[in-house]
Amino acid sequence: MTVYTLNLRVFWPLVTCLCTALVCLYQATRSRAGAPDSDSAPDSGAVPLLKGSALLLLGFLLLRYCTSRSGGGECGPRPRGAGSARGPEAPPSSAARRSLLESFYEQQLRLSPHVLGHSKAHVSRIVGELVRAAKAQGLQPGSLTPTLRGDFVQIGSAYEQHKVRSPDCFDILVPLKLPPRLELEPRCLGAEEPGLAPELRSAFTCALKAPQGAAWPRGYRPFSEGFCVELQGRRCLSSALVLRWFQGHLQRCLGAVLYRLQERCRIRLAACPGRQLTLHILPRSDYVCCHISMAVRLIPAVPLGDSLYLIALQPGARRAQPGAACPLQALWGLNVSKQEQRLLSWLKEQTPASSCHLKCLQILKGLRDLRGRGLEQPFGAQWSRVLSSYVLKTALFSLLLRGPRQAWEEQFLAERLEDLVLYLRDCLQKRVLMHFFLGNASVPEAVPVPKLLKEAAPVNLLAAFDAPTLDLAAFQLLNTWNQAPKIIRKYSSPRYLRKSPTLCKDITDTGQESQSN
Repeated sequence: MTVYTLNLRVFWPLVTCLCTALVCLYQATRSRAGAPDSDSAPDSGAVPLLKGSALLLLGFLLLRYCTSRSGGGECGPRPRGAGSARGPEAPPSSAARRSLLESFYEQQLRLSPHVLGHSKAHVSRIVGELVRAAKAQGLQPGSLTPTLRGDFVQIGSAYEQHKVRSPDCFDILVPLKLPPRLELEPRCLGAEEPGLAPELRSAFTCALKAPQGAAWPRGYRPFSEGFCVELQGRRCLSSALVLRWFQGHLQRCLGAVLYRLQERCRIRLAACPGRQLTLHILPRSDYVCCHISMAVRLIPAVPLGDSLYLIALQPGARRAQPGAACPLQALWGLNVSKQEQRLLSWLKEQTPASSCHLKCLQILKGLRDLRGRGLEQPFGAQWSRVLSSYVLKTALFSLLLRGPRQAWEEQFLAERLEDLVLYLRDCLQKRVLMHFFLGNASVPEAVPVPKLLKEAAPVNLLAAFDAPTLDLAAFQLLNTWNQAPKIIRKYSSPRYLRKSPTLCKDITDTGQESQSN
């Protein structure tokens, strides 16, 4: 939740002016009273005493104002070593840095478990009703169109305990169900496709095997023509066509649940250019803390078994050129969120009860966001892509498995966060950070890895960026860590908050194709 802090640079001058006005008002009142000399004689010593007290108070307030200007503009205990005695560029001590990071986490990043729990409960109830209505409307006898499986999968940072700032955005996978007897044959492109863009090497194609061998029966032709594309002589499921159907289907089903939900919340479906279909929810709750506008990204997913799902590609990958052999509409991304949740659960058991590994991830995400507010374009647009939350999480996984788990005690927060920053800096300078699950033989045995992930080609998450961009990102990352106190004080001001670059628009055309997030 957003935390508002007291700006002492404004507060103390206002208090000084208020006290001065009260003293002037008091003197004006006494002069107008015109008391007789006999009555005022005994109180003649009280006026100088009052004036002296007022002057001492004004002097004290001015002194506090001057000290607050040198010590920062926020209320609360300042960490030792962060003042001007060490110089504005002097690196703070370990204890001072930890105190500053803890304060930054508590005031700006930490989510209230109470509010987060109620927000997730609202999302689960509303999405559950919408999915059940969409499943019921899709169950038509003899229809060979995709249908909804009837459940949904909660993914993302809100369900992995490392979301920051506000519980206002959630990611939900909506599994689809294809016509019966169709077999899926997913294949990772890797580096085997000629002219393939680096960011598409982790993409998949999903070929469909006909129920009766190579020849497609006549009854499956409508599904083939409506949801498949031809790729190297085989019919492959099209992510673009499935997305367009999913968007239109949910829009038609929304009317069936609007009446039942109108007393509980206001909901609407919206589409932004280059983003997934988004369900906006504004609860009409008796809980004041939960009256938060929430955006839920509904992502259609094709289940492959073993908790693996094919989803549409990310916006950055969609802007790439896939090459003539693989049209973009035939490509899918592989979602391994359930495997990541299992790994996080296993790491929670292996690390101390007071482990700070998730807090390190949250603080680094917060520092990344603050630093991005002061970067110039065009690098400012690349900054959050190079250091995406998935890249930060992958680096944390790799670092956790390298050293002893006991080193992640809460008392070593600053040291472990510095290790994570230096590890990321080295990865950026070497231009290599491998996907943690695709083709990785170092995954702990306690975390089961499906065969599809084991046999996939290893993927470099930084392959999509050129060397100058990665070098500049490495420099800015280390500089962000070294100047963390200054960056936190400067860019936490509300005047650095950027407005949303584009507003979502309500969906009016059910045939409009939804873009992936």
